[in-house]
Amino acid sequence: MLQMNYAIAEISGKQIWVEKGKFYDINKIKLEVGSKITLNRILLINEKNNISLGKPYLEKKKVTATILQHFKGTKFVVYKMKPKKKMRRKQGFRKEITRIIIDKI
Repeated sequence: MLQMNYAIAEISGKQIWVEKGKFYDINKIKLEVGSKITLNRILLINEKNNISLGKPYLEKKKVTATILQHFKGTKFVVYKMKPKKKMRRKQGFRKEITRIIIDKI
C-alpha cells in the first residue's frame, strides 16, 4: 500500500491539497522571494496513513513553505456593451500570483 504524506490546508481563502516538494500558485503574498511562511490553517493531515482531522483546524500541526516567485497570471478581457446606445468598454485584467513550494508537512 502506498504511504503518501499530504495535507489539506486553507491558503488565501481556498482549500488546497499540498504535498512535500510540490509547488502551488496562490494569491499574492506581500513577502520577499526566498522567505519562509508557515501555514497554520490545516484541515487534514495524512502521515503514513494516520489521518488527523481538524474541527475545523488542527491546533498543533503546521506546514512550512518557501516563496519562489511573484508573477502575473493570464490576461482576462472584460468587455461590456449596451446595444443601441453606442456604449462599449474593453478592459484587461491580470491577477498577481505567488508561487510557493512546500518544504515540510
